[in-house]
Amino acid sequence: MSLVVRELGLMPYRSTLEAMQQFTRSRQADTPDELWLLQHPAVYTVGQAGRAEHLPRNDQAGARHIPIEQIDRGGQITYHGPGQLVVYTLLDLRRLGMGIREVVSQLEQAVINLLTSYALQAERKSGAPGVYVDGAKIAALGLRVRNGCCYHGLSLNIDMDLSPYLAIDPCGYRGMPVTQLRSLGVVRSVAEAGSALLPHLQECLGLRHAPTAHSDHLGSTHPQEITA
Repeated sequence: MSLVVRELGLMPYRSTLEAMQQFTRSRQADTPDELWLLQHPAVYTVGQAGRAEHLPRNDQAGARHIPIEQIDRGGQITYHGPGQLVVYTLLDLRRLGMGIREVVSQLEQAVINLLTSYALQAERKSGAPGVYVDGAKIAALGLRVRNGCCYHGLSLNIDMDLSPYLAIDPCGYRGMPVTQLRSLGVVRSVAEAGSALLPHLQECLGLRHAPTAHSDHLGSTHPQEITA
């Protein structure tokens, strides 16, 4: 089964979410899995477990101007913005033979393997999905499963403005420090980091031998959902 990789650049959040939902609703048993690599303009996203006390505090400069999207993934609130790599994982879990916990673990492992290649010691935290370096969160994860298939995915901080995190409790944890590759001395573009992460994702998800097609658009299946 082939794997389709779409490198989409800077994409609006809401239309991207709608495209993921439409793709997942319409996929068939033989639909190839897809990975979408992209960035979003500044946006807070709040998962189904989101609680009001974790939402943006307006005493932080600029927070009131960042839109908030209530969405259907698990977890609480996080931030997306330019300079952050977002990877959406549109996977048929039944075909992969994985449960949701294993997929989360393998996505974390792919990020850990990437960071290890940059000579960074990364780790998981019990009860707080994501990847951490020296106690600071560098990657967040959140998934939604529908009819045995998942969407949403992971975000990895590359070279971005981290100040919007100060207005929230990242993933529901007050005072959680957040970091990024540049702050750790690794200078990469988002595209470079995405290209480097891709083989680790393929290996950890058991897709490394699958043919990979690269695309900069979503094709004719759902062209209306995503516009540049």
